Amino acid sequence: MAKTSTRTRANSLAATAVIGLLVLGGCAPIEHQAGNLPQEPQLSKLTPGVSSKEDVVRALGTPSTTGTFAADKWYYVSQYSEAVAFFEPELLDQRVVVISFNGDGVVEDIDHLDRDNGQFVQMVERKTPTAGHSLTAIEQILGNIGRVGN
Repeated sequence: MAKTSTRTRANSLAATAVIGLLVLGGCAPIEHQAGNLPQEPQLSKLTPGVSSKEDVVRALGTPSTTGTFAADKWYYVSQYSEAVAFFEPELLDQRVVVISFNGDGVVEDIDHLDRDNGQFVQMVERKTPTAGHSLTAIEQILGNIGRVGN
């Protein structure tokens, strides 16, 4: 009988160890790389005062975004984040390459920004009122009577 209980105990310990490893494996961080960050060999193909917008697209591809108020700035953005289990992802690294163009579409400046240059923008919780009337459930049901086509 001692052999059976020893074997049962060993099986329980093995099962517990396997379950523990699976649980710990589920807590491994999930890495996420997003965006298009040009590397130095690609950027070295561009020369301020000489390269055009077409040259930039050929060397780097299309930008992640362009300037909202000034279309003469192109942004190439890359973010690296990590999430563990069900927690919110944590931003570990963010880099931005900003390419500025002059009025003729020629590269004027190439600038590098990182996470330290960023600014947090607080979202506004207000709602914009719209014109019109919100229908009640009864008005919606009665308003559809007779609208069914052939």
